[in-house]
Amino acid sequence: MAPDRLAALQEAIISCRRCPRLVAWREEVPPRAAFKGQTYWRRPVPGFGDPDASVVVVGLAPAAHGANRTGRMFTGDRSGDWLYRAMWRSGFANRPESRGDGDGLRLIGAWVTSSVRCAPPANKPTPEERGACLGYLREELALLDRARVLVALGALACDAVATLYALKPRPRFGHLAQHPLPDGRLLVCSYHPSQQNTFTKKLTEPMLDAVFELAREVQAG
Repeated sequence: MAPDRLAALQEAIISCRRCPRLVAWREEVPPRAAFKGQTYWRRPVPGFGDPDASVVVVGLAPAAHGANRTGRMFTGDRSGDWLYRAMWRSGFANRPESRGDGDGLRLIGAWVTSSVRCAPPANKPTPEERGACLGYLREELALLDRARVLVALGALACDAVATLYALKPRPRFGHLAQHPLPDGRLLVCSYHPSQQNTFTKKLTEPMLDAVFELAREVQAG
């Protein structure tokens, strides 16, 4: 892995203005009362973690008041709380919470990214916006050449990976569904740790732990 190439990719992501609707939304979304006075990031969000990662977590897009506020993937919202607690329990993170840049969070053998880099209105990027962003994920996965497992959080993240690999037929999405990829990697699917899924118990902490336990087993060979 070439750190300079990964850093150059991250800079390219941060400066991207390809999608007018997403640019307008990320820059204009009104802050929540709880975050009044805070300066929002309001730019595309690059991936985060260990450049030598063997496990890559792929989400859908930054949250308007999470990563769009903090500038770091899955940071500053409840989905991130669930994700990083599970990664901490499985040894992929050095602490169980993610509040913002400078909080000391470090990922160990893992990288967290998303298929779309800007916060979309209603958390729903259009197919055109998803396609416009996909090249960044393609380049990122190519640079993370030690990765053996891709964890897709949600059906749309699974579909993004399937599109990158031109998988036919499309892989079946389901929690803990596993799909070998043409380059020898393994795609592991998980329900997204959204509040809708965690509040309704569609996703529980043991279920999310099982995803990273499986990733750890594959990583260990």
